[in-house]
Formats: sequence, structure tokens, C-alpha cells
Amino acid sequence: MSIIVSDFTAIGAAVLLAAVGGEAFLKAILSAATHLRVSRALIASTLAAFATSSPELTVSATAAVAGQPEIGLGDALGSNVANIALVFGLALLLGPIATKPGDFGRDFRLALAAPALTLILCIDGSLDRLDAAVLLAAFTLWLTLSLRAGMKERAEGLPDTDDRPVLSPLPTLLIGLAGLGALIMAGHLFVAGAQGIAASWGLNTYVIGAIVVALGTSLPELVTVILARLRGHDDVGVGTLMGSNIFNGLAIVGMAGSIHPIVTPLASVAPTLVVGSLALLMLKPGDGGLIPPSRGLMLLGLYVSALLAMLGSLGRMP
Repeated sequence: MSIIVSDFTAIGAAVLLAAVGGEAFLKAILSAATHLRVSRALIASTLAAFATSSPELTVSATAAVAGQPEIGLGDALGSNVANIALVFGLALLLGPIATKPGDFGRDFRLALAAPALTLILCIDGSLDRLDAAVLLAAFTLWLTLSLRAGMKERAEGLPDTDDRPVLSPLPTLLIGLAGLGALIMAGHLFVAGAQGIAASWGLNTYVIGAIVVALGTSLPELVTVILARLRGHDDVGVGTLMGSNIFNGLAIVGMAGSIHPIVTPLASVAPTLVVGSLALLMLKPGDGGLIPPSRGLMLLGLYVSALLAMLGSLGRMP
């Protein structure tokens, strides 16, 4: 009983730490955009997305070095499903999201193309170093185009500076690092506590890893997006999720495959890639550029269906 209590304590501490860290990290994102003289959306899709994807990066790199890159692949692809179907689904329950034409431009198209590219590369049952190089090349191209867009924004002036808090550069950096550290620690505490509870209930280790680890490493995105919605910065939430999916699907999977070739049976990889693509398609704005709350219910339904399918696959596992 004491073990279960400590596990629940870890989850409670994770929630509190995530709230504090998320608030600090969001403030740093807004301030960094001011100092770099680029839009919040661009900062969110690059710097913030990279930062919130650092747990997936750690898991994938560690697993690849240990000769088990499949763990990192599953975490990266599973986190992409959680980012869109779960995180965006929950965010939409808070109300409709108003989007701008640029919110679903290049980043959205690449986030949608990445699963298709990965599926093609995995047709032969493996993702070798050449395949990984293709993914990394696509990521490098996207990053180059994003940097060019940032330089253009600096030259033309900022469109959304009126309501930003202003911090000097050093506090911005320190607050951002502290907030990100708190978010990552919250993710670790959440995973540790949830794993303990799931194990005490006798759940299969595959279920624990596929559901709990992916959810834990998506906790930074979840907190950042929800707080951005509550503070009225929907562009930060949309940009963070789009950029995080690109980082996970191209950079992190490519990095893991370059360290160690990955065995990728289509029966395991294809469902996750298809669900991730369907979730992205559900985000396409309707009339007036609004994403209605009803889409949130659809996304959450898709996420639950994916989990049930995952649980159903246990009976077919050796």
C-alpha cells in the first residue's frame, strides 16, 4: 500500500511541478520572441518545439545507444499521436481555436508528409542509416526554411508585439531553462508514478511503456499548450505542436536510426503512423479559420480508439 501511495504522490508532484514549469517556460517563449524580433508562432514551432521534444530525444538516443532503437521509435511516433489527438483534443475542449492562414502552411504540410515518408522507408521492414539520412535531410531543409522565414520577419518587423511581457535576455534564458527543467522532471515523475501503479495492477509491460511513457514524454507539450490557451496565445500552442511533431517524426527518428538501424515491422508501425495522420487532418480549420470544440471530441475519440486497438493487439503478441 505504501508503494502505491508514493506512486500517487509522485504523480501529484508531477502535476504541480508541470504547472509551475509550464508557466515559466511560456513566459520565456514570449520574451524570447520579443528579443529575437520574430513571431511567437515561429519561436513556438522551432525553439519551444525542440525544447518540449527533449524527453523524446533523451529516450530515443539512450535506447539507440543501448541497441534498442525500436523503443525510441515507438516513443517518438506514440508521442506524436498523443500530441495531436490527446493534447490538442483537450485544448479544444476549452473553446474554439482561431487560426491564421500561416498556421497551417508549410509546417502543417510537412507534419502530414513525414508519416507518409516514414511509412515508405519502412516498407522493407527496417529503417537503416540511409533511410535515417533521408529523414534528417528533410528536417534540415525545414529548419533552413524556418530560419529564412525568421530573417524575413526581422526585416519586415513584428506583427504581434503589443501584449508581450518584456524580460531582459538573461532572465529570459534562466527562466526558460528552469521552466523546461521543471517540465522534464515532471514528465519523469509522472512516468515513474504511473509505471508503479500500473505494475501493481498487473498491467502488461508493453501497455505501460506504450501508453505511460509516450504520455509522460508529451507532458511538456500538454502543459505548454493548455497554458498558452488559458493566456490567450493560441498561436504558441499550434506552433509548438506542429513543430514538435516535425522534430519527433524527422529529427528524433532519424537520429535514432543513424545511431542504430531500426527493425520496423509494418504491422506495428503503420497503425501509429495512420492514426497520427488522421489526427492531423482533423485539425484543418473550418469556415472562418475556426477549429470547433467538436473536433476536440473527435480527436479524443480517435486517441481512445488507438489505445483500445493497442490493448487488443496484446492478444496477438508472442
